[in-house]
Amino acid sequence: MNIRKSILTMLFVLITMLANAQSFTLSGKVSDEDGNAIELATISCLEQGAVTMANLKGEYSLKLHTADSVVVKFSMVGYQTRIRVLRKPKGNQRLLVTLHPMKALDEVVVTERRRQTTATEELDIKSQKLGPSTTGNAVEELVQQQAGVSSHNELSSQYNVRGGSFDENSVYINNVEVYRPLLIRSGQQEGLSVINSNMVERVAFSSGGFEAKYGDRMSSALDIQYRKPIRWEGNLLASLLGGSAFIGYGDKKFSMSHGVRYKTNRYLLGSLETKGEYKPNFLDYQTYITYQPNERWMVDFIGNISENHYNFKPSDRETSFGTMQNVKSFKVYFDGQEKDVFRTLFGTLRLQRIFSPQTKVSLLGSAFHTKEQETYDIMGQYWLDDAQTQESLGVGTYMEHARNYLTANVASVKLMANHKTRKHDWELGATIKWEKIEENSREYEMRDSSGYSIPHSADRLDLIYSLRSNNNISSTRIEAYIQDTYRFQSGGEGEEVQPTLWTLNYGVRLANWSWNKETIVSPRVSLAMIPAWNQDMTFRLSTGLYYQAPFYKEMRDTSTVNGQTVVKLNEKIKSQRSLHVVGAFDYRFRMANRPFRFSAEAYFKLMDNLIPYNVQNMKVVYYGENVAKGHAFGLDLKLFGEFVPGTDSWLTFSVMSTKQKINGVSVPLPTDQRWGVNLHFTDYFPGTERWKMTLRLAFADGLPFGAPHRGLEYQQFRAPAYKRADIGLSYLLVGDPQKPSSFKKPRVWLGIDGLNIFGISNVNSYYWVTDVTNQQYAVPNYLTGRQINGKVIVEF
Repeated sequence: MNIRKSILTMLFVLITMLANAQSFTLSGKVSDEDGNAIELATISCLEQGAVTMANLKGEYSLKLHTADSVVVKFSMVGYQTRIRVLRKPKGNQRLLVTLHPMKALDEVVVTERRRQTTATEELDIKSQKLGPSTTGNAVEELVQQQAGVSSHNELSSQYNVRGGSFDENSVYINNVEVYRPLLIRSGQQEGLSVINSNMVERVAFSSGGFEAKYGDRMSSALDIQYRKPIRWEGNLLASLLGGSAFIGYGDKKFSMSHGVRYKTNRYLLGSLETKGEYKPNFLDYQTYITYQPNERWMVDFIGNISENHYNFKPSDRETSFGTMQNVKSFKVYFDGQEKDVFRTLFGTLRLQRIFSPQTKVSLLGSAFHTKEQETYDIMGQYWLDDAQTQESLGVGTYMEHARNYLTANVASVKLMANHKTRKHDWELGATIKWEKIEENSREYEMRDSSGYSIPHSADRLDLIYSLRSNNNISSTRIEAYIQDTYRFQSGGEGEEVQPTLWTLNYGVRLANWSWNKETIVSPRVSLAMIPAWNQDMTFRLSTGLYYQAPFYKEMRDTSTVNGQTVVKLNEKIKSQRSLHVVGAFDYRFRMANRPFRFSAEAYFKLMDNLIPYNVQNMKVVYYGENVAKGHAFGLDLKLFGEFVPGTDSWLTFSVMSTKQKINGVSVPLPTDQRWGVNLHFTDYFPGTERWKMTLRLAFADGLPFGAPHRGLEYQQFRAPAYKRADIGLSYLLVGDPQKPSSFKKPRVWLGIDGLNIFGISNVNSYYWVTDVTNQQYAVPNYLTGRQINGKVIVEF
């Protein structure tokens, strides 16, 4: 009996020893070169499928199985990844690891991405550089592919976010808000955006619930930071749609970047149904210069000059529309021309005092100038026939005339300060802006159907549309904000217990406008949690009160007397207001040993003091009065990851519902895209990294529309769904895909893009034809057809 008891005791001791020998605990701290803790660094052992994150003090603890050798990886965005190999580890092992900053010259594959703990997501612009493009504006095209964002015009870089208008999106470059031309009414007129993608280092985008530092816009915020080169670098691009050249240089004290871009969409416009002589030419130059004489002072400058010309002489057009059983044919012969000029200047100057790596104060001055003219006299003689019976349904003439001139100047001075502590990141700013805008516009449209002017009157000649505007405004805006990002943790007592990590961002924004004497207060708050029970998950909740401060277009109020519409500026106009509530969930996981992230965001926006507007092509025309209220709610889903090893791809799906109530009538917002799907997929050809393919698919619900010059209450129709597929193929002719390019060893890419490869006829807007019985026909204006674009890219 004693022998049996002794054997059992020995077996128990042996099992206990084996169990202890099979596992060990690795703990320690991750810090940078200066000994500062690196928060949320990732510590992983891929062979064992184990991963953890450092807490806010840089400390970590990870339980692993012992082996002859255990490989542990330490990584963090912005730092070089470190690999440590432990030989037959046992018991408790402690490692103090120092991560070194990433060298700007290195081209690396980021295996761990920074967690999104606020309402702002960082986007990777690299995925756009070799992809197909119609606008040449890579940053905006990247934004247009995100969940909750919609665009129904491949010729335009503008976008709608969660039911908002084009004007509800703020854009910042190096902490200064930038502006767009005001008279743009079509994608054909749009030139190059102010953002030069060759100079961009960081892109951050929020589709709702964003921080207090971003200005008074109701829908989204796009934050751009330009890159400071640290050596000679550059690239050249030439294609059938234009070209660009970029060169940069930098050392420890001085850096400069220069970019020239040229765009012509003449080749694309040739696929439109309206034939004629298109002569669009868009040119811009941009520079970014920095100088840091010592560790305490820095000065930088951004300058931009843009000259956009759009000349067009239409000749004829033929469009078939309707159903299979009821096909109509619309033929037009044109006379006349259009000449547009958009000339903009933009500059910022920043002086920064660096008291310490944690405390900085900056003084920024900026100026924006735009001089725009839109002039056209176009007459069209049309025939509307039944395509099956050849019956003539209408014959007539129309003439469109415009002499629109606008000059705008905006100057600002901004003082901002940043201070970081171990748990807090404070930021505050105060801005004063001076705005001066002058407009002199005259537009009219005449329609004649079968010898009768429309609208028909027995005793006088009336035009179907006539507008006159001669206004100017000088005003001052004062803005201020303060916000804090507070990071803390709860639980996590003991080395083997993971804490719950929290990020709280809270702030308030104030603004006053001298024009209407209005003062607005905008509190905003967001909370993110990385739970202890699964640190691959992140939960986020954000809310706030957001205002759309009126700019020039919103305050243009119209009154019509005897067929003549006159524009006056409404001094009683108020800011539109929207309450955002956004709940989000992120889940990181690995599939086929590749990183993926699934994100879901549910949102609700309650809006009042709305200024209703109509959208015709890219032109937004406001009522000029706060006469509506409404709401928007929806769900955005996104799957992001390496569908193919070493590449970024994503799939998004969005559903949304919007309503606004005008004069007691409830109607959808003009940008009510009820659902949308986007796919961005990249791949390499099997067996080589020299061939790269990028596929973009867009499938989105059509938008509401109705007859022109009528209220939104009468928009009872909805356009067909927008469907488009673009594919780009690139081949690395010269250079090594595994090594960075240089002046001595450049890389040369040859590319070919298939644009709208399925040749789908997407509807952009409608031209309405009226016969003598006052019956109207909506003739669709189709977007571009199938086209092929070739390009050459040289990187050095």
